[in-house]
Amino acid sequence: MNLSLNFSTCPNDTFMFYALVHGLLTDKYTFDVHMADIEDLNLLALEAKPDITKVSYGAYPLIAEHYQLLDSGSALGKGVGPLLISTESIPFEQVKHKRIALPGEHTTAHLLFNLVFPDVHDKRFYLFSEIEDAILNNEVDAGVIIHESRFTYQFKGLTKLMDLGDEWEKMSGLPTPLGGIAIRRSLPDNIKHDINRLLKESVEYAFQYPENTMGFVSQFAQELSTEVMRNHISLYVNDFSITLGQVGRKAIIQLISSSKPAYNFDERSVFVYE
Repeated sequence: MNLSLNFSTCPNDTFMFYALVHGLLTDKYTFDVHMADIEDLNLLALEAKPDITKVSYGAYPLIAEHYQLLDSGSALGKGVGPLLISTESIPFEQVKHKRIALPGEHTTAHLLFNLVFPDVHDKRFYLFSEIEDAILNNEVDAGVIIHESRFTYQFKGLTKLMDLGDEWEKMSGLPTPLGGIAIRRSLPDNIKHDINRLLKESVEYAFQYPENTMGFVSQFAQELSTEVMRNHISLYVNDFSITLGQVGRKAIIQLISSSKPAYNFDERSVFVYE
């Protein structure tokens, strides 16, 4: 059976999906792979185009009618949150008056920023890799960075104002959910469970044989040093990426409910898990 599969070019995704898309786990399924920036993936999911896709948890409420979330493949944890940065210190009470760059309207970074700073009106959306330069070029006063920018902003003379994940963890007492893997609701249950199992095996393979994945990882992260790639993977791929468990599912339900408080997200309806 052939399925369309979308995921990002970021090291954590290429690391996790390596074994699955290279046919190391099964010949029952083949995949038409499309790789893109996370906000581009969110927009394709909003059109309900792929069978399986990486998606920001901030976007999930908008696609919940057509997709469920797999138990495996998530980026979720403590100390992993998007960072609010600038060239200089800005008092938090002044942030609402500033021009803020964000990495996509439907990203979890935008959702977390809104939870902490609900009164900001001048928000400007950029490709995540362009935000540091937007700050340095005075197009904006501050910006929220994700992915590998977390490891490079200091070398450009930029300063961290806040880890938005830390604020979420203080508010909720739960780890910070960033993104996960969504699968089309209309697929038969046995196929959804198969894909969840195979993705779990793919993550476990990557942990067991990390060196086997690095050629694929570096192919799509050509501008990153080996150290940054490894740090990126170490930060965003963890035990929650193998299985969310009760804590992971609770964190995701609480986060997505914060963006749609009137909607009752039922765990059994949202997730595909054993």
